[in-house]
Amino acid sequence: MKANKVSAIMGNEYDGRGLGELTAHRPLATLHFDCKYRLMDFSLSNLVNANIQSIYMVFSEAKMQSLFDHIGGGREWHLNSILSHYFMAFQEDIERKKENNEAYFDAMIDFLKKSKSTYTVYVGNKILCSLDFRSVIKVHEAQQAECTIVFKRVSSKLIYETDQVLSFNEEGAYMGNQLFSDTIADQGLFNLGMNIFVVNTDWLIELLEKAQQLKETTSLEKLLWETANETTVGTYEYTGYLSNIHTTKSFYDANMDMLDPRKFNALLYSSQHIITKAKNEVPTYFSKESDVHSSQFATGSTIRGTVHKSLVSRRSTVDSGAIVEGAIVMANGHVSKDAEVRYAILDKNVTVQEGVRIVGTPAQPIVIKKGTIVTEDKLVGDVE
Repeated sequence: MKANKVSAIMGNEYDGRGLGELTAHRPLATLHFDCKYRLMDFSLSNLVNANIQSIYMVFSEAKMQSLFDHIGGGREWHLNSILSHYFMAFQEDIERKKENNEAYFDAMIDFLKKSKSTYTVYVGNKILCSLDFRSVIKVHEAQQAECTIVFKRVSSKLIYETDQVLSFNEEGAYMGNQLFSDTIADQGLFNLGMNIFVVNTDWLIELLEKAQQLKETTSLEKLLWETANETTVGTYEYTGYLSNIHTTKSFYDANMDMLDPRKFNALLYSSQHIITKAKNEVPTYFSKESDVHSSQFATGSTIRGTVHKSLVSRRSTVDSGAIVEGAIVMANGHVSKDAEVRYAILDKNVTVQEGVRIVGTPAQPIVIKKGTIVTEDKLVGDVE
């Protein structure tokens, strides 16, 4: 695929409020996943694997530090060359311009015009998947549609109330979309709209120009869903691994999925290569007294205690006598001697002091916010 044939826009529509402390000071896109990745690595890798080299990102200006720390100049994704590049915009700036009666989509329109692309991919921020955009674009071309929507058939437990679901007639033709909250919840499988679109660039430019002329929504994602019922639409059914990250529980479950070899391989070892920021560190050290199984570890950690069915990120320590089970330990975590961590998420730089118990349940994992030194037991439910 020619590099200048397709451009991309990465949205950040979901603010992550359902994840509480985990997204209080970072965008959902930069939340750690599976020991060494960030959630945005998957969308970004899917794009560059399809040779899409011109990417426009929209984020919140209040949570930019972790984004800049991770993506930097874009070297790992080859976005720092003359032909490959990315641009960044702030959602708050778009909204301020609208309030001041200014042309709030002009920067995005300018990007699309200068890209000289035939097609534009839009990707939302809370669907975790490994998607071959080259196949999606081929289907879009074959269907001769203005807009192609990517969807997956899933059970209701994987859908958030504000997600869009698609409906089809008996012949399989697209009939429209609606909020999941407006559907009959006991009908079995639903066609979840993945907030991923492939559209004709000229059509998108006209859509944006019309929207700001009429002072419509500042949300491109919302605009695409609203317009999908008014234009020529094609669809693409995704059949690979998917997780819909909208709550603490869904984030926890997605990480635990990576301990299942089938799901792990489906997401990380499909035809799509997942790229992340490189870290040159020593391997994790396991002492003779350590007891480890069914777990994953990033580099630079020291394990002397027990770790079962857990994910441990870079530069973390589990001391002698400590027990970590069904837990996510993010970077620079320290579980001290004889401490117990079960069914919990420890954000970065968390220290659990000696003998302290943190015990949640699979249905309600406990979250310990970034930088906390835990000195007292934290229990959930009927745990004694």
